[in-house]
Amino acid sequence: MSAYLIEYPKGLFLVDTGWARAMSPKGVFDKKAHVKSLVSLVLYEVNQGQVPLGACVDEQLAAMGIKTSDIDAVLLTHLDCDHANGIVQVKDAKRFVVAADEVRFASKVTNRVRYNKDWWSMVELDAIEWTRTEGPAGKSYDLLDDGSIRLINIPGHADGLFAVKAVADDGRFVLLFSDGGYARRSWEEQITSGIAADKEAQKKSLAWIREQSLDPLCVESLANHDPDIEPHVIEL
Repeated sequence: MSAYLIEYPKGLFLVDTGWARAMSPKGVFDKKAHVKSLVSLVLYEVNQGQVPLGACVDEQLAAMGIKTSDIDAVLLTHLDCDHANGIVQVKDAKRFVVAADEVRFASKVTNRVRYNKDWWSMVELDAIEWTRTEGPAGKSYDLLDDGSIRLINIPGHADGLFAVKAVADDGRFVLLFSDGGYARRSWEEQITSGIAADKEAQKKSLAWIREQSLDPLCVESLANHDPDIEPHVIEL
């Protein structure tokens, strides 16, 4: 699971937060800590992982000389545990942006096994409604009102899931498509992820991700769970 940091003249933005430190408090696998952090034995069975010492999001930011209070907005692509369960580590950030569709989706009785509001209860979520029409569902949001950071709804895996499209002045862009697919191979071969709220919407979103990824102006197209991605800096 990867978190991405976007630095713009208008601010500093963190895309997703990764696992909570409580998942492996001593940097080693800890079943009891996992279950306690996830508040669910069911979620533990499908979300096991290890966070090495120094690898939590707040620790990595500190290593770069960045205080969590420096972050202008945390962009929560959706509220699954592996994307929202680390919010506590950056709770001093100025703003926490999530799609209102995702908040509604997470609040459904049928989704209580998948989501737990304790993961984000320590912050105030800024639940945005879509105001523009970009993307496979015709739903998007211009974060800075200048087209530079666009939150684009890519439903299927979750109703309110969004991709983040960071656009340079010359039109070149980086697409962070979160769980719209789990790796580059996902859009290359149109392989949908196993967890889906709407499989047809998921296929449509993945086709849009492929179209964007093949655009000559696309500098990089990145999933959150691609094991081939190494930490690196992208300049636009």
